[in-house]
Amino acid sequence: MGSDMMLDSDYDEKRLTPNDDHDNVAIISPDDADSMVDDADGPNEPALPLATDHNAMRDRFLPAYPEYETEAEAIHTWDITNWSKLPKRSHGPVFQCAGHPWRILFFPAGNQASESVSFYLEQGFENEKPPEDWYACAQFMLVLHNPNDPSIYIHHEASHRFTADEGDWGFTRFADKNRIFASKFDGSDRPLVENDCAKMTAYVRVLKDPTGVLWHNFVNYDSKKETGMVGLRNQGATCYLNSLLQSLYLTGAFRKAVYQIPTATDQIATSSSAYSLQRLFYRLQADPVAVSTHELTQSFGWDNRQIFEQQDVQELSRILMEKLETRMKGTEAENALPNMFVGKMKTYLRCINVDYESSRIEDFWDLQLNVSGCKSLDDSFRNYIEVETLEGENKYMAEGFGLQDAKKGVIFESFPQVLHLQLKRFEYDFQRDAMMKVNDRYEFPEVWDASPYLDPAADMSEPYVYHLHGVLVHSGDLNAGHYYSFLKPEKNGEFFRFDDDRVTRATKREAIDDNFGGDYAPNPVNGVQKGQNPYTRQWSTKRSNNAYMLVYIRESRLDQILPAGNDVQPPPHLPQRLAEERAAAERKRKEREEAHLYMTVNVATEAHYKAYQGVDLIPWGADETEPAAPKQYRLLRTMTVSELTEFACKQFDLEKDLVQPWIMVNRQNGTVRPDHPLIWDDMTLQEAADKFSTRTGGFRIFLEETTRDEDGAPIWPSEEPPPANGNMHLNPPQPVKPIIIFLKYFDVDKQLLRGVGHVYMKPWEKAQDLAPHILRMMQWEEGVPLELYEEIKQTYIERMKPKNTLVASEIQDGDIICFQRHLTEPEVTALRQTNPTACLDATAYYDFLVNRIFVTFTPKQWPPPNAAFQVRHEGAEKFSIALSKKDSYDAMAHKVAEHLSSVSSTTPIDPSHLRFTTVNAAKGTPRSPVKRQAATTVANILLGSGSGYGYNVTAATVQAPDQLCYEVLEMSLTDLEQRKNVRIVWLSEGITKEEPFEFALHKQSTFSDVLAAVAKRAGLPEEVWEQVRFYEAHGGKVYKVLSLGMGVVALNEYMTVYAERIPEEERNLLSQRSAAGKEGGRLVNCFHFEKEPSKSHGTPFIFVLREGEVFRETRERLSKRTGIKGKNLEKVRFAVVKGGQNYSRPVWLEDDDITTEKLGPDDHLGLEHPNRQRSNWVRYESLNIR
Repeated sequence: MGSDMMLDSDYDEKRLTPNDDHDNVAIISPDDADSMVDDADGPNEPALPLATDHNAMRDRFLPAYPEYETEAEAIHTWDITNWSKLPKRSHGPVFQCAGHPWRILFFPAGNQASESVSFYLEQGFENEKPPEDWYACAQFMLVLHNPNDPSIYIHHEASHRFTADEGDWGFTRFADKNRIFASKFDGSDRPLVENDCAKMTAYVRVLKDPTGVLWHNFVNYDSKKETGMVGLRNQGATCYLNSLLQSLYLTGAFRKAVYQIPTATDQIATSSSAYSLQRLFYRLQADPVAVSTHELTQSFGWDNRQIFEQQDVQELSRILMEKLETRMKGTEAENALPNMFVGKMKTYLRCINVDYESSRIEDFWDLQLNVSGCKSLDDSFRNYIEVETLEGENKYMAEGFGLQDAKKGVIFESFPQVLHLQLKRFEYDFQRDAMMKVNDRYEFPEVWDASPYLDPAADMSEPYVYHLHGVLVHSGDLNAGHYYSFLKPEKNGEFFRFDDDRVTRATKREAIDDNFGGDYAPNPVNGVQKGQNPYTRQWSTKRSNNAYMLVYIRESRLDQILPAGNDVQPPPHLPQRLAEERAAAERKRKEREEAHLYMTVNVATEAHYKAYQGVDLIPWGADETEPAAPKQYRLLRTMTVSELTEFACKQFDLEKDLVQPWIMVNRQNGTVRPDHPLIWDDMTLQEAADKFSTRTGGFRIFLEETTRDEDGAPIWPSEEPPPANGNMHLNPPQPVKPIIIFLKYFDVDKQLLRGVGHVYMKPWEKAQDLAPHILRMMQWEEGVPLELYEEIKQTYIERMKPKNTLVASEIQDGDIICFQRHLTEPEVTALRQTNPTACLDATAYYDFLVNRIFVTFTPKQWPPPNAAFQVRHEGAEKFSIALSKKDSYDAMAHKVAEHLSSVSSTTPIDPSHLRFTTVNAAKGTPRSPVKRQAATTVANILLGSGSGYGYNVTAATVQAPDQLCYEVLEMSLTDLEQRKNVRIVWLSEGITKEEPFEFALHKQSTFSDVLAAVAKRAGLPEEVWEQVRFYEAHGGKVYKVLSLGMGVVALNEYMTVYAERIPEEERNLLSQRSAAGKEGGRLVNCFHFEKEPSKSHGTPFIFVLREGEVFRETRERLSKRTGIKGKNLEKVRFAVVKGGQNYSRPVWLEDDDITTEKLGPDDHLGLEHPNRQRSNWVRYESLNIR
């Protein structure tokens, strides 16, 4: 029954709050299963007890739950009289059970179910409110019976956790009115309710609740309050991770070792798994609510795929241990993990008849134990160290003794202090061709002795007795399930259940016995021996919840592994940082609450303008880390302009009387320029924003700065009348205010555009009158020739006519004029030689800025396979540079080569020796090489734009739009394009070891040239070259043998080319038959497959057949050729596959078959066995922790 309440499914069981007169309930029509008449119909059922035989009634209809202990029982009968005159809501007398008051709640007319009567069991505190934490777990039965004939009755049973909030529970449709008032109740000769009277007997059994959560609904449950511990929140499918982390956290010595990793300099939790784990552990200690693992999984580098896909716990544990061990090197925690988790085992081969043994000792961090075929932990260990005898055809070749009978096995040299045992609950089922869960019963003890499985020569001075510390459980099946754990935090403490964000107390039975798996025990109420999988909703006789990982701690090291809580303290910086983060979060919360009182104000100064190297005046949307980015403040809307100016001056260390704020507005051409100085000191920011600011751009301020005159007074421009034009009879002209103009300088040599300041000019002055101001600002000598341009908008500038007035040029406040030195022809020629891609005038440079894109370049392979390029400083191989979308392939290559030459520790990089490859946006891996063509531009390459050319046209979501990989080639790209890329898989040790080689050979090369390249790479002496064979394979099957005269240009890129030394046996057989004047031995193509020939796998190979040889002997030679021996060879079936066709039916070979007679000229020999390289559950990427 577990923690579910026992209900009578035929009736509506419903809680009724004490303050409610009725509840809305679903209408469920009752059947007759509750009546005593129908119960008596069963031919094999014993006679029904009378309602007044209380003990018999209790034993028959309310049997005790064997898994729960009874605290007290009570039986109480209420004589109901004047039924029809009772009020709508009636109570029976109060009675006691287990020290708690109880009573029956009765609705004669039904509780919102007018056709039925309603009865409930209710706590009997009456007008007094129950204590806040009061509860009682009660199994109860309500029996309504005839006051004169106890054989006429109706009964219903239920179980419930009664609390102060849920103080009543029972049956809204206890009985149909027409039925109980009928003159003949269910075939008897009298009604159940007779003379307006009936009796109601309540049977109440209060159960002990050792865990405090029996039948708990967990509404407002507080793990910290109830257990002193908190859980971990599930991000999607991370329950397996939560179970493992809680197990490691409660292994105090492990937590202590993690705390000892130096992380004081780690600032970002998501970039360091060690720091994230420390933070997680500390929060499990200190936080009052469940903790999120989001930081930790981010530090692992996981995305949604890993978050919503359950991973292998053993693999995760091993990778995590490896990463932590690396971080612990050189610290006080060094070797802490191996000392805690590493044991040693010996694999041996011991000859029976001679004194010879071959053995090796290996470390293990955890053990995988078989569940299938084993009934207990000891069975699994006996299976693990089972000895295999090598005899007959499987004799062992002992060095110096020849073939010998031998014993092969594994024995343990030592077990670790903390023993992690992975139970193989998931196995591959060959019949179903799928992974399946093993739900067989498998027992494990609370205290276990490991000494029987140790080498007799092992050091046993300290007992190898282990205590169970943790049971990690999987509930469900392969496709739908849930993980949780039972852990014992203290040496002599109790078990707790850790189920994601909930922590509860648990009994030993719940932690151990209930997780053995196997068949369900019979239900004492209805005898059912089935249970329902809560995740698949399927019924089964076997439990779907069972242990998949056990954690044992050595008895003699319990105090060391589980130290007292005060002995494991976090590093001081952890509480401090987390307190600071909590304070910052609180500040943000408060800011959100008070957000309506504040407004965002962006403030820029002259320094920001001078630091800016782009179009327009200020980069208002730039990242705050950039030097030119304006500062953003949250200021009270009621702050005045005067207060704003004073505040800004303090922030930027300026003098208030030398500063004038300007409001910035959006112009129609898309630029943001100063519009009007804020000269009203008492105006509030809200008033200024409403009057001047644009809604979309926010409130933006530019602080204009000036200097002082000789008397120390600020220099501000004043209005002047324009000069007289000779028409004196007209009215004198009105004063006109000067125009504020911002100046930018385009440095041709540095290819740089930057702001230099601002000037005030009179409207009637000419463009050439700007020259003295520019020369003074730049500290240039007089006579330097200048070119002037007006920056009209971000995508358009126009050269100015020097003699036009500013009014004629339509110059107004906030306009930008760009200037540069005029270049002579010799200067242009010299610049072209040093920088062929340089912009020679501001127009060209603005075009570059409009089309500018920052591209990140990463080496395709690092370190590079050749020594053509090395960097002076680590990390310099990856960089970002600015390119124009209009740049040609050659211009891009030149810019990249220029940068690489500046960081290279070798010779300068030749642009013609660079090759580029596009990048997969999701994985960051190289995609396809970029072809060098005349019309190719950066936009074509990265964005797929242009006329029919692009690397991203059909895969816009796949290719990264701002990343490329590069290679520094040993030859020019032009030479490389005349070469063929040849990939060879070199089989250096039979077919058991593959080494991929890649060569760039001239397209006119033959396989003789490939042989020379392979020999050089593999270090083959020239005398064995003639023994090398090349063959082509496709789909895991040999296609054909390649001759040395074949040209590489004929290779199909979708084929795999293997190279190997022809086996000695094949060479000897062929030479012997040739010397005897016979035809050469017959070669057959072989391949591996699983179940059917279309499912090929592994490395295909060529094998020589002997004429007249029986297959028994052929199999022995195949064993030597493939390296498959012993038990593994016994699992392989051999078949003739006609023509090597995928859907040809295999013809299985028997030991006595003549191999050459069974195999036709074009047939292949197939080896049928499971694909061991296939990852569990077809995972395409292995689990990784960054």
